[in-house]
Amino acid sequence: MTRAGTVAQPQDLIDVAALERAYFELVPDVSNPDQAVAFGTSGHRGSAFDTAFNEAHILAITQAICEYRAGQGITCPLFIGRDTHALSLPAERTALEVLVANGVRVCADARGSVTPTPAVSRAILAYNATASAEDRADGIVVTPSHNPPRDGGFKYNPPHGGPADSDATGWIAKRANELIAAGLEGVQRADVTGGSDTRVELYDFREAYVNALGSVIDFDAIKASGIRIGADPLGGAAVDYYGAIAERYGIDLTVTNPIVDPTWAFMTLDWDEKIRMDCSSPNAMASVLARRDEFDILTGNDADADRHGIVTPDGGLMNPNHFLAVAIEYLYAHRPQWRPDAAIGKTLVSSSMIDRVAEALGRRLWEVPVGFKWFVPGLVDGSVGFGGEESAGASFLQSDGTVWTTDKDGILLCLLASEIRAVTGKSPSQLYGELTERFGAPVYERVDAPASREQKARLGKLTGDAVTATELAGDPIVAKLTEAPGNGAAIGGLKVVTERAWFAARPSGTEDVYKIYAESFAGPEHLRQVQAEAKRIVDDALGA
Repeated sequence: MTRAGTVAQPQDLIDVAALERAYFELVPDVSNPDQAVAFGTSGHRGSAFDTAFNEAHILAITQAICEYRAGQGITCPLFIGRDTHALSLPAERTALEVLVANGVRVCADARGSVTPTPAVSRAILAYNATASAEDRADGIVVTPSHNPPRDGGFKYNPPHGGPADSDATGWIAKRANELIAAGLEGVQRADVTGGSDTRVELYDFREAYVNALGSVIDFDAIKASGIRIGADPLGGAAVDYYGAIAERYGIDLTVTNPIVDPTWAFMTLDWDEKIRMDCSSPNAMASVLARRDEFDILTGNDADADRHGIVTPDGGLMNPNHFLAVAIEYLYAHRPQWRPDAAIGKTLVSSSMIDRVAEALGRRLWEVPVGFKWFVPGLVDGSVGFGGEESAGASFLQSDGTVWTTDKDGILLCLLASEIRAVTGKSPSQLYGELTERFGAPVYERVDAPASREQKARLGKLTGDAVTATELAGDPIVAKLTEAPGNGAAIGGLKVVTERAWFAARPSGTEDVYKIYAESFAGPEHLRQVQAEAKRIVDDALGA
């Protein structure tokens, strides 16, 4: 019998003291790929227990960032924030030691507290909006996002405020591994007493973020409606932000769970019986769902608040794809100051319901590879009004059509759900039901298929010519994509499209599998057929 969806038990909890000891005591061997610095789409992640996220990693990565930003002419300040994971505070302190020693003007939280990812992105963009080209800011967020409590994470945000591109992260990772291999020779380090150190400037991330929210969310409508809002930060960095938002804007918002605990003992277990702060998972959100009838809108966030989970009394936890479609239709009808040609941004594994909504709105669809970094240029110049991922990450422009954040903002999307309910009088799940009446009801699922390291490498380099099939689940294939239609960037995999369905296959970065994303507008049985044929098509292309 599975324990998924039940409250964590003592045997599920980490030993925080042992984890911190491992952080300081274990030394990585970068000749071992599992212990080397490696930046994925959301930075370097791993556990100190596995010698994958340790003091040596953070010393070397931070030194590499100092050298990178100097080479790029980035003069300062560097905004640094952290989430509530046990490894985040020691990693932040380690980073401060290196930043100060390198003479970097660094700004940490004025309250000595935790900082959501979007608040760091917002701080970077707000500073750079009035700074000269020679005085640019960037940032670091210490977070493994929704990963289990044993993990740590470290990501770099350059002056555009969003996730760093592979050009930057590749250079930083290579240099960091060189430094570790050299026994950290070349790493500059100073004794730093934390946020009270006079060499560390203080910045009130919360006040700046909360005060600016009125430029992107219609709080007057929310307040006037009187709707009851519940927000569960899931023990993450948004915990102090929602109370401040409620007070600042006078809305009926209750923080349903104010507990912060680095073991996350209050969490319900995810599908694999692990603690994971995945606000799009019904199992991880089980305790939140239990209170759905108490509020008109109930929301959850992951540890760094870059993802959103939307719960309604009538629909329960919404599939992220469903909420993205509703949010898009609402925003493009209620933001008249956005550019009339502002495109709709989606990743190529997001639902085709978004395609249908975009067509009905007469808006250009901008389909890009997986990774929020692809939305950054469009959000910066206002040519993309909304960018969203199927994994419950999104952001959109301020009401005047200028950039809000260039990293995912889970707080923003949660508040948008309340605005939608307040303005339309309908829940986002009711509005999604109306979309299905117009466009059909798609069925969506992601599954894994086994693949060796070599097969994964081949999948990442496939071309459409490798696919010889002409049909998928009884329908003619209309597109075989290895490059994203929106920007022509390589997708690192394959997408096959018909009029009624599609699948995309991408190699996993951490496991010996490839991921098959699939969707059908012809029902669950057709989806199963699509998935089966997808595996066969991919295996044939790989020569499996």
